[in-house]
Amino acid sequence: MDGLKFEQKHGKSRVRVGRVWRNEKDGKHMFVEWNVNISLLSNCLSAYVNGDNSDIVATDTMKNTVYAKAKECSEIVSVENFAIELGRHFTSFYQQVTTAIIKIVEKPWERVCIDGQPHKHGFKLGSERHTAEAIVKKSGSVLVTSGIEGLALLKTTMSGFEGYIRDKYTLLPETRERMLATEISTSWRYSFESLSTVPTKPLYFNERFLDVKKMLVDTFFGPPREGVYSPSVQSTLFHMARVVLNRFSDVASIQLRMPNIHFLPVNLPSKDSPNIVKFEDDVYLPTDEPHGTIEASLSRPQSKMISRVEDFPSVSSIP
Repeated sequence: MDGLKFEQKHGKSRVRVGRVWRNEKDGKHMFVEWNVNISLLSNCLSAYVNGDNSDIVATDTMKNTVYAKAKECSEIVSVENFAIELGRHFTSFYQQVTTAIIKIVEKPWERVCIDGQPHKHGFKLGSERHTAEAIVKKSGSVLVTSGIEGLALLKTTMSGFEGYIRDKYTLLPETRERMLATEISTSWRYSFESLSTVPTKPLYFNERFLDVKKMLVDTFFGPPREGVYSPSVQSTLFHMARVVLNRFSDVASIQLRMPNIHFLPVNLPSKDSPNIVKFEDDVYLPTDEPHGTIEASLSRPQSKMISRVEDFPSVSSIP
């Protein structure tokens, strides 16, 4: 086919699995629900060119593997470690698989409290979701990313927006007093570059996830009494990212997407009365769209982390 370059991958998406761990000593249960997505980069050119499926790992097999590996996790495991284990399995068990890309979203089930006491086997659904991705190569190279989706934050003051470009299309008034609301999506990549350097401490990634989330939330709001002033979403985003990199040496880079969800001041004038309702920073119209879109990433200059799946190709040349 005249030297064409062919790239391919195949996998299984939206494999949903729930896992319960039961502590026989104290009767306490732990529950997680994961949505697993698998992509395998493999040497199976013949399946495409010649209709020979002998090198194909069936996607149904991938699905069954998720359940089998979940069963094998006899102890509580983080979503990141489960993704790494799946990637390790696919790249070591199948000779033709060169790279496994495992993406998992954890549903936010939280333990309920009854009369101030944590329930041993009761859970309620929370809000933001814990995400994880592990890209594992047959050589043992690994990229691990954690993230948060749907982290909704709002503060009713200590926010403004001034000094921006004004032209004939600009209607937005400058202000030093407004609400600031957003729904954060963020991901951070760890500095570990091989399976041998991944921490072995149980639930290491769970702890780091909670640490990073706390830093982001604390930086957004500031101290509980006085807060912290935000001159723009851009400024707040940058400071949140910088705090995470300064605080955690094992985080190589972080990306944040923070839509500016608008709460519009309400004034109700009429022909007879200029102010049926006069806005005094107290009544707003919540809106979903359109909304501002602000996103950026921050990384360490010395980081050699590969940041694109394209750097882990499965390429075959067709003569």
